[in-house]
Amino acid sequence: MKKVFGSAAEALDGLLQDGMFIAAGGFGLCGIPELLLQAIKEAGTRDLTFASNNAGVDDFGIGILLQTRQVKKMISSYVGENAEFMRQYLSGELELEFNPQGTLAERMRSGGCGIPGFYTKTGVGTVIADGKDHKDFDGETYILERGIVADLSIVKAWKADATGNLVFRKTARNFNPPAAMCGKVCVAEVEEIVPTGSLDPDGIHLPGIYVHRIVQGEHEKRIEQRTVRAKKEPV
Repeated sequence: MKKVFGSAAEALDGLLQDGMFIAAGGFGLCGIPELLLQAIKEAGTRDLTFASNNAGVDDFGIGILLQTRQVKKMISSYVGENAEFMRQYLSGELELEFNPQGTLAERMRSGGCGIPGFYTKTGVGTVIADGKDHKDFDGETYILERGIVADLSIVKAWKADATGNLVFRKTARNFNPPAAMCGKVCVAEVEEIVPTGSLDPDGIHLPGIYVHRIVQGEHEKRIEQRTVRAKKEPV
């Protein structure tokens, strides 16, 4: 089965529809599937629900889809650094389901593993627990969280081979693997496609069975918050 496509638009061909549920990888501005998000913007697909740790910034990541009002709902952990996200949420234009980061990652991983739900202590006694099933284990109260199964997963990896085995770099590994696992179809954009068999099996972070389509492209290396020290004059 062919997995390698020539462009992000080609890789998404036939997969997009209004009202769909998309799981997107990325942590801060690391590992964001920017080419696929741009292709979704250009396709004009609307009323989208995204499960993603955050929504990028105003002009990058999911932020570009917020600008064009293509996103209906976000399932997220962190919503800072994005003024348009905040404006739409506070004005009632955007639905928001807050999830603790570990809970969100586990919901994605569980969905990818065929686990419909799990109990966690995180969020007990807060608004996160409202309307959720509570159960006691060994004298402690837990809440039920449902696994996430998305219509489509979009992720960004460092390397791939033609069969879809993926390798991520550093922080980009936080949410991309579970996001990739939970989609009925997974499309990955990568910096480099290497010959099949050249990746060390022990170094593969996500096996190709989870990945259906791959596109290689050029990516922007952004710094979310640049922090530097003033240069010291020699004594």
